[in-house]
Parts: sequence; structure tokens; C-alpha cells
Amino acid sequence: MEKDNRYRRDHEMAYRADESMKEEQFRAKRAIRKYNERMPFEPEKARECLEQSGIQYGKGIYLEPPFYCEYGTHIEIGENFYANTGCVMLDVGKITIGKNVQFGPSVSIYTAGHPIHPESRDSGYEYGIAVTIGDSVWVGGNSVILPGVKIGNNVVIGAGSVVTRDIPDNVCAAGNPCRVIREITEKDRPYYFKNRRFDAEAWEDMGSKNE
Repeated sequence: MEKDNRYRRDHEMAYRADESMKEEQFRAKRAIRKYNERMPFEPEKARECLEQSGIQYGKGIYLEPPFYCEYGTHIEIGENFYANTGCVMLDVGKITIGKNVQFGPSVSIYTAGHPIHPESRDSGYEYGIAVTIGDSVWVGGNSVILPGVKIGNNVVIGAGSVVTRDIPDNVCAAGNPCRVIREITEKDRPYYFKNRRFDAEAWEDMGSKNE
């Protein structure tokens, strides 16, 4: 049976973008443009725009404007998510983000791509491959996450990284291409930056919230 381009796109097959996809894109882009205009000064109206975009999200989500996406309906975000300014999600493929995730400024997720060979690329075929990010992940500013990548739970991605391959749970990773630097352990818990420890007041406050 012949498959239309929307089917091909949504099943991670090579596809050609056609007129049938434009209205999907326009609906999301209109809603996100309004979101960017209204947040943070009209938060209730901004949230209505976010709902109209088709993005599925949990409570406590905040996308610092400007934010950009392609379809909206291909994005699913867990609770307590924060993205700093300039976040881009090219959601041709599915983007799934867990809970308690933070993005620095100008983080980009690219599920979309094009063939390497010039003749194949010139054909107009492209693809979208899903990206998955686990719980309690911090992605540093100006990082790029490429198609097909899976980032595990409790991961820190260093600023300026280009993530081209899967990253396992409980590690710090950085670089271009992004590589695991070290494991995150209990020894890291008392520190908020390099060798700077939490003071007693902050430590007690953290403990009371974790009870």
C-alpha cells in the first residue's frame, strides 16, 4: 500500500514535506508567536496559546520567550520543566522530555535531518527521528541535540555540547561530539559549583524539602 508523506514522516521514514503539512505547522507557529508575545506579562493568555500549539505538558512548565517549534503536537514535556530563552525544538520526529528538566539559553533539539549524499539530499527527501530526554536532566546553554539521541536520567550536558549519540544515566557529558566525562555520585551532593559547598542554611532548607 502506498504511504502518504504524513504517514512516512510520523513513522521515521524518508518523506517529502508537502502542502498537507503546512496547516499543521502554521497552527503551531501562530500559537507560539502569540505565546512569545504574551509571556511573561500575560501568563494566563500565554498558557492558552501554549495549549493551542498542541504541545503536551505537565504542571510547572515555563518556556522563556522566544521559543520555537515546528508542529507542537510532536512534543511531550513532563512537569517542572524550564527552558531559558532561545530554545528551538524541531519536532518533525517525536520529542519526549521527562520531569524536572532544565535547559540553558539557546538549547536546540533537532529531530529533523537530510541525507548526506548530495543527489539523495537534492531529491527533497528528509526525515524526523525521535529524541528522548529522561528525568532530572540539565542541558547547558548553546547545546544541540541531534536526531535519534536518547539522554538518560540525572544527566548534566555541558554548555556548548553537540549530542550525537546516546548518553547513559547519572553522568556528566560534554563536548563536540558530546562524550561522557564522569559519573555523578553522592560525593557531588554537598556542592553547588565546583568546590563550593552549600552553606548550612541552604543545606538545611534542602533537607527539609526532601523529607
